[in-house]
Amino acid sequence: QFDSVHGGWGGAPKFPQPMVLEFLLRFHVVTGSEQALHMVTYTLDKMARGGMYDQIGGGFHRYSVDERWLVPHFEKMLYDNAQLARVYLHAWQLTGEEFYRTIVEETLDYVAREMRGPEGGFYSTQDADSEGEEGKFFVWTIEEIRSVLDDEGDEVASEFIEAYGVKPGGNWEGKNILELIGTPEKREKLAGARAKLFGTRKARVHPGRDEKVLTSWNGLMLAAFAEAAAAFTLADGTPERGDRYRRIAEENADFLLQHLQTDTGRLFHTWKA
Repeated sequence: QFDSVHGGWGGAPKFPQPMVLEFLLRFHVVTGSEQALHMVTYTLDKMARGGMYDQIGGGFHRYSVDERWLVPHFEKMLYDNAQLARVYLHAWQLTGEEFYRTIVEETLDYVAREMRGPEGGFYSTQDADSEGEEGKFFVWTIEEIRSVLDDEGDEVASEFIEAYGVKPGGNWEGKNILELIGTPEKREKLAGARAKLFGTRKARVHPGRDEKVLTSWNGLMLAAFAEAAAAFTLADGTPERGDRYRRIAEENADFLLQHLQTDTGRLFHTWKA
């Protein structure tokens, strides 16, 4: 069922299937299968470059309505981002590909910024809609992009438009879902442009959230932050980012034990307000 053109498995709608990716990574480690590793890395590359990944704010949408990861269902789920962050982390540990580490960091930073409550619990979902329109928060016209990047100069705006596949008439309902056409190196070069667009997007009406805290989904995200903390601290020698992720994991664990553990030591399923 592997899609050798676009990555992933099956046709549209296409889901990321992180458990399949994890299985194939482990299968590669045990057997040395290069085919298994190729299926993982090819799929990870395609997903992270496509519109299913939020190219401006980080984090993954729920699934792609097409076979090539361009047009997502714009909802963001905690469990997807937890499992995908771990897959990209493990792929980085195995291959040393810095692009994968970047995706891990951006995904976890998104969760810490937008999906974490003041008590330390992680919220469940971010809606697809804002102001009654699906995807409105996430899409752009070419005129909007040029306007935001105007003081960066025509060259930067043109580079961004080319690197992210922006079209005058849009690629989805008259607007543009950003997809990375350029190289990861070009992406790094355009980090300042992405930051400016992120700042502009913050002023838009944000999608709503389902702010219930599910114990099981929090367990997945707790593991993602804890594993990333350990991996980055060991790799860097300078543990600043690892320490931050560790603190987030610890605060989440404290929250779960304080608010979701019963007197007999069992766990409640859900918490809200």
